[in-house]
Amino acid sequence: MHDAMDRGLLRSVADGEVRLTPEQSLRLFQDMPLAELGYWADERCRVMHGEAIRTYVMDRNINYTNVCTAHCTFCAFRRDGDDSDAYTLTVDKVLHKIQELVDIGGTQILMQGGMNPELPLEWYEHLLAAIKQRFSRVHVHAFSPPEFVEFVRFFQSPGETLEAQLKHVMERLRQAGLDSIPGGGGEIFAPAVRRKIGLGKCTAEEWLTVMRVAHSLGMNTSATMMFGHIEGLADRIHHLEQIRAWQDRSIADFAHDGGGRCMAFISWPFQRENTPLGRAKNWGEGPGDDRRQPFPGDVVARLDGSGTKEGHPEFGRRVRMSGSTDYLRTQAISRLHLDNVWSIGSSWVTMGPHIGQTGLRYGANDMGSVMMEENVVSSAGTTHCMNQAEICRLIRDAGFLPAQRDNHYDLLQVHDGPESPDLCVTDWSLHRPPTLHVEHRRAEPTAVALTVGERAVTDR
Repeated sequence: MHDAMDRGLLRSVADGEVRLTPEQSLRLFQDMPLAELGYWADERCRVMHGEAIRTYVMDRNINYTNVCTAHCTFCAFRRDGDDSDAYTLTVDKVLHKIQELVDIGGTQILMQGGMNPELPLEWYEHLLAAIKQRFSRVHVHAFSPPEFVEFVRFFQSPGETLEAQLKHVMERLRQAGLDSIPGGGGEIFAPAVRRKIGLGKCTAEEWLTVMRVAHSLGMNTSATMMFGHIEGLADRIHHLEQIRAWQDRSIADFAHDGGGRCMAFISWPFQRENTPLGRAKNWGEGPGDDRRQPFPGDVVARLDGSGTKEGHPEFGRRVRMSGSTDYLRTQAISRLHLDNVWSIGSSWVTMGPHIGQTGLRYGANDMGSVMMEENVVSSAGTTHCMNQAEICRLIRDAGFLPAQRDNHYDLLQVHDGPESPDLCVTDWSLHRPPTLHVEHRRAEPTAVALTVGERAVTDR
């Protein structure tokens, strides 16, 4: 049996005594049976989070604009500024959405958008200040690294280095009300893949630098990975290794002064509907494809991220879509490899509620959000939706106690009594949530102008 599958080694990994190397993680991914891999990821999760409780958060995704300068081939959400269904929300609209969240007991917003060059820094400051003035207890988890990198360019931030420029913008937004930074835009860090799928989006180095600056300022962050497209398996491991290595640096450099860190990792498979990349053929379906040969992404991928597109003539032209088995395997490896990241989130939004539930036995400790609104993956055809009672039921049926948490992963309420949301439901056939809200599918948009300085922003 291969050394990477040695049970003594895996027991030490699960107990947090030994760290997997990238080579070992790749071998586990390739060689270990799925159920056994899930067992060890679950063991690691139980060591970190205990046997009893698994969590969720009551928050709302608010995509404040879909206007974006990037042209990511996997995205069905972005629009140009002059498109008929382009929009930018007014402050009043955002506040109304937050009020709806607070009314059902929500505690956090996840606010991200396209990279809209028409919005000045003062617009963001005004928005954040308005949110905090009205909802002082709502945690604002907002603006992903690609947005911050574009903020530096849009706002012509002072400073001789990217770190200094980012710090200038981040400090102003933090003072206005920003609490933490989400890990959107992670995709895949390997340059060969990133250049193919993320046209106009920040590099991996820039993404990681944004998070390091946030940590230096005492803000926590999260990290993500979007897989199941043109990348190879080694690219996924390289992505995890970069997150772990930069997390090590943040902890070493900032923890003693109250610095922040990456609190959570969430991964999900590429959703192909309505996207340019989705038109690429699956490997084996194109002219001249030979399924007996390795997938082009695996030929190109290197554990150190050094692969180049020249490694295979069909690299970037063929996709290898990810199903539930591949998703669970990827999530399990992420729990075992990311020994310095507290939480692993289960992506039920893309995989569906029951695969999300199964993820709680494959290393995930958190079911994420009730998702009362989502506009990005739903634009690509995914419209799974759940409310609080259903999330609680799934967690309980998986053998755990459901508990509502906050952004710091502190428990707000453990549902261990008869008044629990799921236990109060008497007829599940009458208890179904609506479909996900999609901001830009409104048939007859109305224009509402919000003036900031000399610029007018339109909510369509």
